[in-house]
Amino acid sequence: MVFDPLYILMMLPGMLIAGWAQSKIASAYREGSRYRASSGATGAQAAAAIMQAEGVRDVPIEPVAGQLTDHYDPAKKVLRLSETNYGYNTLAAVGVAAHEAGHALQDAHHYPLMTVRNLIVPLASIGPNLSFVALIVGMMAHSMLFIWAGIILFSTTVLFQLVNLPVEFDASRRARRELQRTGLISPEEDQVVGKVLNAAAMTYVAATLTSIFQLLYFVLRAMGSSSSNRRDDDYV
Repeated sequence: MVFDPLYILMMLPGMLIAGWAQSKIASAYREGSRYRASSGATGAQAAAAIMQAEGVRDVPIEPVAGQLTDHYDPAKKVLRLSETNYGYNTLAAVGVAAHEAGHALQDAHHYPLMTVRNLIVPLASIGPNLSFVALIVGMMAHSMLFIWAGIILFSTTVLFQLVNLPVEFDASRRARRELQRTGLISPEEDQVVGKVLNAAAMTYVAATLTSIFQLLYFVLRAMGSSSSNRRDDDYV
């Protein structure tokens, strides 16, 4: 399947955008890391200040190993920041931390799409693995039932990405608004923070496009196989 020219053709746009997005965020993060926030706040302090300003006081902030491993865990109500972003007061660190705090605000204020995303997560986490198992079994056994089952399972990934995209954009919007409202950054500094968060958002756009094109590929191949099977049956 990987060596199918159609697969390469359909996946190429997402791959190109993903590569561009990764270079963009690396560049923007490096730039943001050169500037210190005028408030002197570290990433952890900025996230805490944003949540406190919005009345969210029961979310602990913890350092986590790795680079750009920052995330908010809605199941455990914990905000985790990579060690660099946790303890540094660069605009990049403050921006990323504020974005994750934005997710905590979404959760606390019951942002509808955040709620939907949390409901989809369990299915989307196992859907891709099960889908490839079903697709492989379907191709080996020439069973359209298994093939379509695999496609339906894989569609949970696409659904998750489609819901996740506006959630990520909204978290960044909240982050930039709260950073300025609380005086953690100036309007001039917001331009640098915006570059970091906008570049990060493009990685989610790339992931969404990649999953959509992959789903379309599976559907096209399944339809082609189904048509071929019908022609064989008619011939017999």
